[in-house]
Amino acid sequence: MPRLAGPDARALFAGARTATLGSTGADGRPHLVPCVFAVDGDQVYSAVDGKPKTTRQLQRLANIAARARVSLLADHYDEDWARLWWVRADGDAAIVEDPSAMAAPLRLLAARYPQYRTDRPAGPVIAVTVRRWTGWAASLQ
Repeated sequence: MPRLAGPDARALFAGARTATLGSTGADGRPHLVPCVFAVDGDQVYSAVDGKPKTTRQLQRLANIAARARVSLLADHYDEDWARLWWVRADGDAAIVEDPSAMAAPLRLLAARYPQYRTDRPAGPVIAVTVRRWTGWAASLQ
């Protein structure tokens, strides 16, 4: 049962279609939300997009503004347990609202997700500088 770290973990994470972003609220409670993302080296980007939301005052943005430390988790489940894996990216997040600073991350996201080519997110962008990549895989097939 191989443990994963560094470039191996990052490569597996980058291939996942979705992840779960974990942040901490002012009350100390964890807050988890699924997201789509793009990886560029040790940077992970996600954007607030046009999918329906109950508010534009999103909890994840308030949490990041108060506490930059976040985790992203990507995983793969399969009935064949020899194909299970998970990777966690721990780092510091920033909220990017400047249109010129959002341009490159939005291009990366649009390259990964066809929906963003026709409906480009307005943002903001969440930029995570990953400090540690860790994970586990049942096998490295």
